[in-house]
Amino acid sequence: MGSSTVPRFSTPDRRTHPDPGAPWPAGMTPHPPSGTMSVVSESYEDRTVTESASAESPASVAPDQWWKDAVFYQIYPRSFSDASGDGVGDIDGIIDRLGYLELLGIDALWLSPVMRSPMADHGYDVSDPRDVDPLFGGIDALDRLIGQTHSRGIKVTMDLVPNHTSDQHPWFVEALASAPGSPARERYIFRDGKGPDGDEPPNNWPSIFGGPAWKRVTEADGSPGQWYLHIFAPEQPDLNWDNPEVFDDLEKTLRFWLERGVDGFRIDVAHGMEKPADLPDMDISGVTLLENSDDDPRFNNPGVHEIHRKIRAVMDDYPDAMTVGELWVDDNDRFAEYIRPDELHLGFNFRLVKTAFDAEAIETAITESLAAVANVGGTPTWTLSNHDVDREVTRYSEEPGDADPTTAANRLGLARARAMILVELALPGVAFIYNGAELGLPNVDLPDEALQDPTWERSGHTERGRDGCRVPLPWEGEAPPFEFSTNPHTWLPIPAVWESITAEKQLEDLDSTFSLYRAAIEMRKTRTEFAGDKVEWYGAPEGCLAFRRDVGKLVCALNTTDAPVPLPPGEVILSSTPLTEDGQLPANSAAWLV
Repeated sequence: MGSSTVPRFSTPDRRTHPDPGAPWPAGMTPHPPSGTMSVVSESYEDRTVTESASAESPASVAPDQWWKDAVFYQIYPRSFSDASGDGVGDIDGIIDRLGYLELLGIDALWLSPVMRSPMADHGYDVSDPRDVDPLFGGIDALDRLIGQTHSRGIKVTMDLVPNHTSDQHPWFVEALASAPGSPARERYIFRDGKGPDGDEPPNNWPSIFGGPAWKRVTEADGSPGQWYLHIFAPEQPDLNWDNPEVFDDLEKTLRFWLERGVDGFRIDVAHGMEKPADLPDMDISGVTLLENSDDDPRFNNPGVHEIHRKIRAVMDDYPDAMTVGELWVDDNDRFAEYIRPDELHLGFNFRLVKTAFDAEAIETAITESLAAVANVGGTPTWTLSNHDVDREVTRYSEEPGDADPTTAANRLGLARARAMILVELALPGVAFIYNGAELGLPNVDLPDEALQDPTWERSGHTERGRDGCRVPLPWEGEAPPFEFSTNPHTWLPIPAVWESITAEKQLEDLDSTFSLYRAAIEMRKTRTEFAGDKVEWYGAPEGCLAFRRDVGKLVCALNTTDAPVPLPPGEVILSSTPLTEDGQLPANSAAWLV
């Protein structure tokens, strides 16, 4: 273990482990920088341009609004930790690692789907929304997780998948066995086909995963029959939200989990539940897999807001619980509609995910994100990755998914990712972290035979899908499976080159990415400089940006160039890489100043 030259901690007396009964691992006690570091530059000018948002400072957040400044940690359960030894992560595996999450300092977990499912889309095809799949340990395991996380002061939120069900859901099984026009079919979107024999789909909509968004069924008498809509895989038939039975069942699901102690929900495809009644053809000339535009008729239709109002009416019976919607909506005004006071508590904002490592583009993304929530009094949200997109190390490396963390491309990507987490955590509002980001994991270019994402098959093996960002986490040891499981045959293979970036090694290293995340989260939670609901922008050297929190006056500076630059005025309390000998901010780095 080497000593750190990065001025990471300015509070020398914060040495108490979250669990007083268990000492920190060797080397984990943070040490302060040797002396203060005040750097003043004439290159930064206060532009006094202020973007407003309604996030409250940590000290003013009401107890029933715990989520307004929370750090959420997304767990993709298949890939986090496997306690059962079958090679697939599970809930008891999460329980085993709660000490790690407590040490990281997160406020809440977001669990990707653990509900009962045939796993055609790894849990996003739900066959029983009010049960936990045995693959993940069953409902008793979830009850244990809720109890143990709550005892540690950590909230638990779950994925909710209301746009569609599994094709093995009892409703859909009944629909297939019933006649066209029957009440069972009215729960889904069945239509007669076009053409003289009805052998053409009802419209030209493509599936997000590739291929057509319609599948023709065989009727009970063996004849070719109607078509049903599946915006995603054929195993995921879309529900008909104009049918009141659909919401009635969702309400049962919401109350079922809230009564068990769940603290909220991430709503999958929150912009996609309502479909236009006439199901018009769409312009498919620019359509790409796994994406949609604001004018895509498959998504973002006005009727979806009434659905969210009904959900909110249920949630209001549980004032400590919250909802956050997955919203791939770019237009500020249309995004804001989803987070009006009677709809979602939060909306996932993907602007930073879709933004290159470029100071001007990042500043624009932040400005637009704050503007999108300001007019409706909403709370901004920030994230750099999730289970559906390339990991930030790979995106910022500008290279394909090479798993080796020692390559020049991945070292560059990691430097940029470390800088961007300081940008994210310096902003007002809610931060989301995807499991493994705190270890600096890159994507993995998996062999063809290992790929399991439905996009791979649906695209005719032209799109590799999202498996590269879902590879299981490396915990400890010198070789795969790195204590993720006792089974060497994990559901996706873990690369041997991750030996140098296991959690075990990073816990012992004050310069590690884990240590940076941990220090940043602790400062964000405990230092008064993070107070305020607005940011004020500085003028900055070309290729750089700097903003200041309006009340606490924390300054975040980012350098996206390939050369060091002077810092704004202030004392550096944390930087993503060590400053240069003359106190400048290195290339591809960020720093916090007070």
